Amino acid sequence: MNRVLAHTGARYPIVQAPMGWIARTPLASAVSRAGGLGIIETSSAETAACQDHIRQMLALGLPFGVNLPIRFLKDDAMLRFVCESGIRFVTTSAGSPAKFIQPLHDAGIVVYHAVPTLDLALKCEDAGIDGLVVEGSEGGGFKNPEEVSTLVLLQAIRERVAVPLIAAGGIVDGRGMAAAFALGAEAIQMGTRFVASAESPVHANYKQSIVDAAATGTWMLNTKSTPCIRALKTDFTAAIHETGLMGAEAFKGIRGVYFDGDMNAAPALAGQSAGLVHAVKPVQQIIDETVAEFHAITARLGALAAARSF
Repeated sequence: MNRVLAHTGARYPIVQAPMGWIARTPLASAVSRAGGLGIIETSSAETAACQDHIRQMLALGLPFGVNLPIRFLKDDAMLRFVCESGIRFVTTSAGSPAKFIQPLHDAGIVVYHAVPTLDLALKCEDAGIDGLVVEGSEGGGFKNPEEVSTLVLLQAIRERVAVPLIAAGGIVDGRGMAAAFALGAEAIQMGTRFVASAESPVHANYKQSIVDAAATGTWMLNTKSTPCIRALKTDFTAAIHETGLMGAEAFKGIRGVYFDGDMNAAPALAGQSAGLVHAVKPVQQIIDETVAEFHAITARLGALAAARSF
């Protein structure tokens, strides 16, 4: 039995990443309807708006989750709201989940925490976490400056922990999903692939920039300070890359990137997997193709194993 499916109620072990301002009802509901697990973000700090989107998802009756980015929550209002709402599944990130696990468990909520290192994974398991989102350095957005790829990180964590793992970073299709499962994951999380989907609320310029990006089309920025991020190569991020430093003011224009299509208003967050995204597609097509490709690959590998062949 796939433990992530048991924990989430989704049909397929494919989770949509909790991107700020992007991971709201239009995208999350499309992912959940297609059989995956939509996630509602709260990192935008727009508490009332995020709560409204959570209510919308609850009204739809679809399986979904909510992300609580610990460092970015202004107070405990969102935690209390989530605990009282009837939500079944939560991911936590950006900080220690230790103080969040018990109140969420008391509310009957399954909790997974996003980890970029083995050390944090071990601490989370000791604290009683139900599962982990293993975030390799290929992924977009806020990152650990000590880069460890999903390929290595999954193996290191699977070797030491028993809880279910969701692989995140560098995955856009069934090939990546099959590779993640071979390394011990029971689900995948995709962010950049869903940003460049038909149902994603971002501007067409942002989607096209992902489609046009090469595998070398992103930079890790601000690696000697906080926050460290991975973003698309643009004139805006070129200046940051050159100086090596970035202040919080760099994000003031983020809504201009997302919704006005000004790719130089702020860092345009994206993962290295942008180089594997070749077209904007409907969410249903993305998930259907991912599942079909995953099963085709695992069937081929199963046949090799049955024949003791390579």
